[in-house]
Amino acid sequence: MNKKLEAGFRERVEHIVRQIPRGRVMTYGQIAALAGSAYAARIVGGIAHFGNPDLPWQRVVNKKGGLANGYPGGRAGHKAALEAEGIPVDENETVDVGELLWWPDR
Repeated sequence: MNKKLEAGFRERVEHIVRQIPRGRVMTYGQIAALAGSAYAARIVGGIAHFGNPDLPWQRVVNKKGGLANGYPGGRAGHKAALEAEGIPVDENETVDVGELLWWPDR
């Protein structure tokens, strides 16, 4: 991704993440697609890891609802942050994306 595209992409990703309501989740791939680059889920993960820590990154999970190793405190930290919002995390460290997935109004 070139620098100019990357800057705009980062802004779009952060805008989307900022909107995720408490108690709901989005996936990295879903965010990438909505931000204009459907195959950039890993880049969304990088933005989450190195981006603005004030955004609700805890509400972002993988396509199967899995938690992030790179979240502060690892998967245990990610689990604690989700559960603090009332989002249940199962024994496999996943959330029910079928139930909790959020789509912004288009």
